[in-house]
Amino acid sequence: MPKVDLWNLKHEKVGELDLNSEVFGAEVNQALLYEAVRHHLAGLRAGTHSTKTRDRVAGSGKKLWKQKGTGRARMGSIRSPIWRHGGTVHGPQPRDYSYRLNKKMIAGALRSALSDKVAGNQLAVVESLALDSHKTRDFRAALKPFEAKRTVLVVDSGDNRNLMLGTRNMKGVEFRHSKQVNAYDLLLHDTVIMSQAAVRNLEEALAL
Repeated sequence: MPKVDLWNLKHEKVGELDLNSEVFGAEVNQALLYEAVRHHLAGLRAGTHSTKTRDRVAGSGKKLWKQKGTGRARMGSIRSPIWRHGGTVHGPQPRDYSYRLNKKMIAGALRSALSDKVAGNQLAVVESLALDSHKTRDFRAALKPFEAKRTVLVVDSGDNRNLMLGTRNMKGVEFRHSKQVNAYDLLLHDTVIMSQAAVRNLEEALAL
């Protein structure tokens, strides 16, 4: 069973926390992580790209010259795709790129991502992330002793408005509720700071 140090917001060690091995000590499945990241990114795509076919391009529909007798190739419209400024053939049209991924695969990828963070010593568990103030400078001061790297993911459970407001203006820092955490967010950030309550919520949701 994996163990991590338990800290408070003053970066004082207050004990050790036993983690569920099914959630934080699982085998890292790279193929499953790839599928989960691909699924997440596909859902983020706007899909608003649109090209004009020949019926939408501006221009006359009049036949440019008579069919025979000119010595030139026959041509019916200036909007033909083979002409400059003509329509586009088989170009991208608005579409939805999202697709369904099995819930067991999503949960398995999340277990793999959490286990990878524990194995790489990139997970810090804090007794409580309750802040007295919503000001960014106060959370930045609390974050500094943890020596977090370039990007940080902060995870808590419940309604923590001060934490949400305190992190939203910090470059490289993202806040997620424990119910919103996904494999992509975990892999994207170098350091994960998680409250003890969030750890227990994830264990309850992901334990086999």
